[in-house]
Amino acid sequence: MTIDFTKSTDGLVPAIVQDAATKTVLMLGYMNQEAVDKTNQTKKVTFYSRSKNRLWTKGEESGNFLNLVDMKVDCDNDSLLVTVNPVGPTCHTGTDTCWKEENTTSYGFLTALEDIITDRKENPENKDSYVASLYRKGINKVAQKVGEEAVEVVIEAKDSDDHLFKEESADLLFHYLILLQAKGFKLNDIVTVLKNRH
Repeated sequence: MTIDFTKSTDGLVPAIVQDAATKTVLMLGYMNQEAVDKTNQTKKVTFYSRSKNRLWTKGEESGNFLNLVDMKVDCDNDSLLVTVNPVGPTCHTGTDTCWKEENTTSYGFLTALEDIITDRKENPENKDSYVASLYRKGINKVAQKVGEEAVEVVIEAKDSDDHLFKEESADLLFHYLILLQAKGFKLNDIVTVLKNRH
């Protein structure tokens, strides 16, 4: 990995720190060659502190270390992406990130859909909501819908209509997310099981 430290007058390059598991951006620091070398040697992310004028290992006082997973240099060789497994909150203020965001796993649209399903589960009196109506009917009805959708996916998998196969697959996934919450779980719980198996 070749890093160009000459582009700034202080010989530092920005280092963007990202959680390896959640992909959340945790903080921004600066590194010189010595900080990069120490990070690689100790596997604890070390920066060059501009305020302290010295190397500074994140967590050296708080114990909230950033354990190195990987370090990559960008296309211009003048900034770093450092992926880590954080120990505790990253920001000195006690928050998960320096932008006051929670460091939680997000699956993009699926997480947004889970949030909608959660709302319908918590407000089952909503007469206009299909999801709320399923929750009102109980776990047996929700499980039955997952079974029906699974059978339809299998049927469409044997045919050659890709559009219908995708439509039925979406129905199955949607109803599975509803069933997960009916049982008190979320998608991330299942991802954790898969990771443990891997």
